[in-house]
Amino acid sequence: MKKKMTGITGKLTFGVSIFGILLGTLISVLGYREFTFVLEQQYNDSAYEIAETAADYLNPDKFEEYLSARQPDEEYYQIEKQLDNLVDATDTTLIYVARVDESDYRTLTYIYDAVNSKSGFERYPLGYTALGVEEKYVNNMRNIVEKGERATEYLYSYSEESGAHTTAGIAIYDSEENIVAVLGVEKAMTRLENARNTYVRHVLSGVLAAVFLFLLLYSAFLYKEILLPILAVTDEAKRFADSGAPSDRLLSVRKNDEIGVLAKAVDKMEKDITEYVKNLTLVTAEKERIGAELSIAAQIQADMLPSIFPAFPERPEFDICASMNPAKEVGGDFYDFFMVDERHLAVVMADVSGKGVPAALFMVIGKTLIKDHTQPGRDLGEVFTKVNELLCESNKEGMFITAFEGVLDLASGELTFVNAGHEIPFICKKDGVFEPYKIHAGFVLAGMEGTRYHCGSMRLAPGDKLFQYTDGVTEAANKRGELYGMERLRGILTRNAAKQPRELLVKVKEDIDFFVGDGMQFDDITMLCVEYLEEMSVH
Repeated sequence: MKKKMTGITGKLTFGVSIFGILLGTLISVLGYREFTFVLEQQYNDSAYEIAETAADYLNPDKFEEYLSARQPDEEYYQIEKQLDNLVDATDTTLIYVARVDESDYRTLTYIYDAVNSKSGFERYPLGYTALGVEEKYVNNMRNIVEKGERATEYLYSYSEESGAHTTAGIAIYDSEENIVAVLGVEKAMTRLENARNTYVRHVLSGVLAAVFLFLLLYSAFLYKEILLPILAVTDEAKRFADSGAPSDRLLSVRKNDEIGVLAKAVDKMEKDITEYVKNLTLVTAEKERIGAELSIAAQIQADMLPSIFPAFPERPEFDICASMNPAKEVGGDFYDFFMVDERHLAVVMADVSGKGVPAALFMVIGKTLIKDHTQPGRDLGEVFTKVNELLCESNKEGMFITAFEGVLDLASGELTFVNAGHEIPFICKKDGVFEPYKIHAGFVLAGMEGTRYHCGSMRLAPGDKLFQYTDGVTEAANKRGELYGMERLRGILTRNAAKQPRELLVKVKEDIDFFVGDGMQFDDITMLCVEYLEEMSVH
């Protein structure tokens, strides 16, 4: 139980305890202050009533005579005795009548001084002068002497010898309505002190007892209604985390509040997780199977593309190199190069719409048709026209291919080419500067039946290079969304124009990777470079 109480129940109980203590303290303080105010008011009112009674005993017209002669008469003694009797009868500490020194309002010259015999104070004789007013009550004394008003504040004092006192002060008028003296009544507030102490003890005892009883009942309620159900939920969650097997233990938590909802949610979660793990196992196995098949497909695709370099080491007329980096396991880009006959070299660069397996399958078809229909002496325009017809016949998915094919006459340097919506190539002449070669771009392959394509031609001199690529190169993007672009490609090609085709492709790929940085590769990156080295001897 002790260990469990340190959890939610302990925290809630502690919080309620603090709240109860603060509430009890607030009630006690407010009650104490109100109780004190009322009793002080009663004591002060009582003191003023005694003062008014004492004033009726006096003969103010003879005050000047008494102070001048300093000799009491029979009337003086009678009045003094009446004041003494009043002090004893009302349990008052003292009653005094004095003239106030108006130069500082603190100095009193006593006329009468009636002292309670139990108080321990000594009676001041007629004419005795003393500092009888504290500095903080000077304004009150000034109002009494000058205006005849009562004190605006309680004249309250406290000493360890006599305890708490309240003093009432009133002005004494002679027969001509002149203020000739001040009458003060100092009344002990012993009952106030006792009553306040009793009040504090009773209130604090009652508050503490109420808080303690409430905490007992509240803790029992928390333990039964909150802690036990939550412990059941947490224990079941731990058990499920360790075993992974669901159970029906939480069905015993039959509550309609938030804890009941939590118990039902955890119970449902256990069953859902169990089912999810079962399905995930099946999906993972299927994904592994598909991954293995894609790996095989990627290898098959790579094997279909020329990948051994130098490709024609026995041919001194040219040097050629190509590379493809698919965005997925298999890609839609493809390149190809092959000898049409002993004198003509064909190069192909193409990009299938889409990515993944469908694009790879369509790529195989397109690559095969282009190579099969490229024959010695056949116009490249006719080749693409025929390939387009064949692709449109079996293209229910609406895919298409952008393609470029060129055939280089190794003897004359003439390059005939055809372009079906593909990027224009870069040509590097002997001056070592790569420039984009603007050629007419026909419509894409498999895009529309009946499309006819026309070939063009240019002449390469020994030392010239041709660089062809797919849009994955120029459209490579970094994290800021900036594209690699034609100008950056032209710059890296020109700076490495003297390098052999294989080294040139490596430099371009390194520059693309540096530009992209941590950005993702969204498209296949395919490049091809062929360098015409020397004219072929024709016998």
